[in-house]
Amino acid sequence: MTYDIPDPAAYAARHFLWRVENRVGRVTLNRPEKRNPLTFDSYAELRDLFRALTTDGKVRAVVIDGAGGNFCSGGDVHEIIGPLTKMDKPGLLEFTRMTGDLVRAMRACPQPVIAAIDGTCAGAGAMLALASDFRLATPAAKTAFLFVRVGLAGCDMGACTLLPRMIGYGRAAELLFTGRVMTAEEGERWGFFNRLVAADALLPEAMRLAGEIAAGPTFAHAMTKKMLLREWSMGLEEAIEAEAKAQAACMQSNDFRRAYEAFAAKRQPLFEGN
Repeated sequence: MTYDIPDPAAYAARHFLWRVENRVGRVTLNRPEKRNPLTFDSYAELRDLFRALTTDGKVRAVVIDGAGGNFCSGGDVHEIIGPLTKMDKPGLLEFTRMTGDLVRAMRACPQPVIAAIDGTCAGAGAMLALASDFRLATPAAKTAFLFVRVGLAGCDMGACTLLPRMIGYGRAAELLFTGRVMTAEEGERWGFFNRLVAADALLPEAMRLAGEIAAGPTFAHAMTKKMLLREWSMGLEEAIEAEAKAQAACMQSNDFRRAYEAFAAKRQPLFEGN
């Protein structure tokens, strides 16, 4: 099923909380009694939400958080892992492609995504954090890519591509081979977390950052996100040429003109996203 969002403020998600305020969308994983695990349905709905946001101009940034003091414990043991042991190969491949499509959708949507992480952040939950553009966390955050603990490889949902680029090959290999917990302090020191904040400041700080981004030049932010992803596979010469074309496109935007006019008038620019 595809979830269209003609009016983001009126959209009602079935498997998580979704609301929009001041051009910021907020996803809250809301199964606190089980530390907010994912199910087949919530994977699919999250994927479809981020796909729909690709063509939505009303939402300019997204925050993901979890209810009840935890971010996400990964795939639900009884609702996902148990059924997977009974599936045939085509069914398993359909599932693993679908989970990967969630990461693709998060990376492809033009809105910067901010993960606000407290407590447990494990398995697929760690991948939601990794697929985000920013990660804020509390000192209580415990992140684990624990696929090996259920007899699976660390190469899940793009982990073997995304994680080494973020924290380095050796550190990524250690986490993926052992499934051990990365503490909040390690995560900040290694560059996984942008910064650590107190638990009561986590959501306000994530929303403040999202609001700052939402008030900025939307087309230019989308271009930055696009080029951060595209340039992974480019050499320097190709990247410089790609950036020249990207920046020239931004210079044709009305927001570029608005910024100049505001500077000349010694006032703050008001970006309108075009």
